[in-house]
Amino acid sequence: MQSIKFIGIDLAKSVFQLALADNQHHVVKSLRLSRSQFKAYFNNHPPVHIIMETCGTAHYWARVFISQGHQVSLLPAQYVKAYVRRNKTDHHDAVALIEAIRNHELHSVPVKSEYQQALQSLHRLRSQYMRTRNSRINTLRGILREFGIVVPMGPAAAIRQATEALAQLPSIITPSICAVIDEVQHLEQLMKMIEKQLKSEVKEDPILQNFMKINGVGLLTATATRAAIQSPEQFKNGRQFSAWLGLTPKEYSSGNHRYLGRISKRGDKYLRTLFVHGARSVMVRCKIQQRSGKPLTRLQQWATQLEQRVGHNKATVALANKMARILWATWMHQREFDGNYVQAA
Repeated sequence: MQSIKFIGIDLAKSVFQLALADNQHHVVKSLRLSRSQFKAYFNNHPPVHIIMETCGTAHYWARVFISQGHQVSLLPAQYVKAYVRRNKTDHHDAVALIEAIRNHELHSVPVKSEYQQALQSLHRLRSQYMRTRNSRINTLRGILREFGIVVPMGPAAAIRQATEALAQLPSIITPSICAVIDEVQHLEQLMKMIEKQLKSEVKEDPILQNFMKINGVGLLTATATRAAIQSPEQFKNGRQFSAWLGLTPKEYSSGNHRYLGRISKRGDKYLRTLFVHGARSVMVRCKIQQRSGKPLTRLQQWATQLEQRVGHNKATVALANKMARILWATWMHQREFDGNYVQAA
């Protein structure tokens, strides 16, 4: 057992495949263990380097193994796939992890804490509630349209219009429509409850408080960023963080030709969407301040001038890119957001 230095683990719900390798990354043994056997196997195992793909339970097992004294590397699944030989099997997946860890250009994913995963779970629940709510409202909108009733946009207006239209509907369908309305209202309450929980975390976390001082970064964007990133040191600069979000141009280059296209849309889609929505709110706020004669900050002036040159949508995405970089910089250098900040030459 002393010769085993690396263990590649293909995680699953009930069956776990292990590839045991020596110091030269040669696989010397394979094991297929049940969940109970898997837990018992590492109880008294000497410290080794454990490699796993990022998946639903990877961060939990990583915390368990780290507490037992092992070194853990979590590799992105899309990059490990290239090392799978021939047909896909659990054994080949585990062996591919041993091969992938030899490539030092593959950066491992930082292990999330329980706090991060709890925040992320709240966001996932809220997203599920929102999707279900929107689905029910769209169903109501379609049904009432069949009876000549037009439901306006927006959850509150839709519920109000559907409630007022009950008297105009046939009695056979009224109970079902009432049930859908009650379900939508219940989903709204669940979403508000989650938002209340997130607000309570902001009061206890100074990092979240600092995030929310940035223009366009609200409760959801701040907590989702905190859940996704362990520390700003994960990225060497703000542009790398923005590229991780998929907010930088996609590059097509060959020889002396270099072409930058649309944004790459790589990485966390949910977090990227929140940054873009936050940028839209900043653009709207700029127009309101201009109409009322209030002065704009340097950041707002930059956004409005860019909008005049390239249009609203491109300027919004560019502002989201800049917001992500600003968030990283304020977090990394531990300073508060200043809309008129000018970098020293």
